[in-house]
Parts: sequence; structure tokens; C-alpha cells
Amino acid sequence: MAFFTSRKFNKIIVSLVLFLFVIIFNKINPPVNQSLTTVKEIYRVTRVIDGDTIVLNNGIKVRYIGMDTPEMPSLKAKKADCFAEKAKVENSELVLNKEVSLEKDVSNTDQYKRWLRYVYVKNKDGQEIMVNVYLVENGYATLATYPPDVKYVDLLKSAQILARNKGKGLWSECMLK
Repeated sequence: MAFFTSRKFNKIIVSLVLFLFVIIFNKINPPVNQSLTTVKEIYRVTRVIDGDTIVLNNGIKVRYIGMDTPEMPSLKAKKADCFAEKAKVENSELVLNKEVSLEKDVSNTDQYKRWLRYVYVKNKDGQEIMVNVYLVENGYATLATYPPDVKYVDLLKSAQILARNKGKGLWSECMLK
């Protein structure tokens, strides 16, 4: 009888209850394969505004999630930031006049009413690449996350570390640390 009132018995009961909870929860809400639930929209890019913003064939502007490229000249800044033109050219080569797949994270739009998306395009080998990661990994952009849109933050962070360590793009030409 002393066993049923011992701490060891209580630990066993708590462990069993937790185990059963996990089993029941997984039967009610089984783990979902993320790639099966990801909805991608397909559009054609008709214009590239800069290294991280494009215009689609439906007229909608799209801002890439999780990254930022140097700014082009504007009303605020008369001169382009270091590497801005190169980032725009690379983005153009990747997506201009091509079909892209768009993946939404949590937010639909930003404060400027641009769609916020991860952008995918097929490379020369026909493999789909995420443009956001490509631009960061090759030094055309830096990591810039704004919660709640952080689905691929670890992937983008790894891409930035790689670019910085190899001194790619703006990491060597713009004296970034």
C-alpha cells in the first residue's frame, strides 16, 4: 500500500497521463507535413522595382519576406545605397518576365499595401529556388525579419552567415560587419 502513495508512483502516473495526452492529441491533430499544406500562387513578374520588390502581371507589388536589399535612389535619398543597383540587376535576372510561385507567411500585406511573400523561380536547371534565400546567400541582401513573418528565419540566417563568411557581394564591397 505504501507504493501507491510514494513519489515514484506519482511520477509514473504523471508520466502515463502525459504520454496518453500526447497520443490522443496526435490522433485528433496529427502532425501535418508543411510542404503539403503550403499554398503557392503563380504569377508572371512584369517589373522589378529594386532588389526586394517586384510587380506582378495583376499589378500587385510584392515585397520579399525576411530580407532587405540596399535602397535605390528615391525622393528621400538622391543617391543609391552601396550595392543597390547590383541587387536590382540580380533580382531582374532572376525573375523579370518569368513565372514565379509566391508563398504567404502570416501577414498578407505590409504598411504600403504590398503583398509579403517568399518568392520562388525555376533556375536554369529547372530547379525551383527561393529568391529570398538566393539573394541573401549571394550577398545581394541582408537578413531582416519582422514577426510574425518568420517561417524561414533559420534558413535566411544560415544564408547570411554563409555570405558574410565568404565575403560575397555587399559583405565585401560595402564594408558591412
